[in-house]
Amino acid sequence: MFERLQHIDRRYIFIAIALAVIVPFLTGLQLPNGAVSPPTKDLYDLIDKLPARTPIMIAFDYGPASMPELQPMAVALVRHAFKKNLRILTVCLNVQGVPLAEDTLAKVAPEFSKVEDVDYLNLGFKSGGASVITGMGVDIQHVYRTVNEKPTAPMPVMAGIRNYQQIGCIIDLASSSTVDAWIQFAVEQFHGKLAAGVTAVMAVDYYPFLQTGQLSGFMNGLKGAADYEVLLGKRDKGVLGMASQSIAHALIVLFVVLGNIGYLMSRKPR
Repeated sequence: MFERLQHIDRRYIFIAIALAVIVPFLTGLQLPNGAVSPPTKDLYDLIDKLPARTPIMIAFDYGPASMPELQPMAVALVRHAFKKNLRILTVCLNVQGVPLAEDTLAKVAPEFSKVEDVDYLNLGFKSGGASVITGMGVDIQHVYRTVNEKPTAPMPVMAGIRNYQQIGCIIDLASSSTVDAWIQFAVEQFHGKLAAGVTAVMAVDYYPFLQTGQLSGFMNGLKGAADYEVLLGKRDKGVLGMASQSIAHALIVLFVVLGNIGYLMSRKPR
């Protein structure tokens, strides 16, 4: 028996992990999410305290490969902003983020009867990276003169907005180092208020910016998305994803433990 524990057919392991990932989404299984992380609570409180019709900016700086972690963050943020009757501008320094922003807004806007160009606007992709961030620090409408061939200046969603000083909060959802550029220019040069949501593998690099105050809030991977959903009272794919992730991690640990038990016990008689 102990010899067999060391040589479990990998197909059984793959099947077990696949079931762990799929079953929570099919059944709606929700596990306890644990304590909400303070940086996520800070971001939630920042959005929650903004007066009605305050504009916020969400940067979709990621592509489809990072959707499992970052898309639940985007949906939760947009849902919270619409619930508080805030205006939303979305921008994309990554061209792959444009359809993700469009899909997020199209999914959530009908829940709150929000209207494009009045309550939200996807400004879309503009090449240039840091120069785009710098340009918006001077005049957002100068950088984005038109959207879908329509001038932005007359749109109700843009009323009273010139630069970052009129934006209640900028949130960069990123799978790369774009957060660094937002900190360097939007925060340090133009004194905007910035928060971020990043993939879990990147998160450790950005905690120091919380301590310096250059980030006003932070979501760490899928756990951050799940925490935000819990705070919002609307559990969605973040919480479901955490159930899948937790069960899969537990199974991996179990297989490691079984393999080591088999190794130690089969070695003992020798």
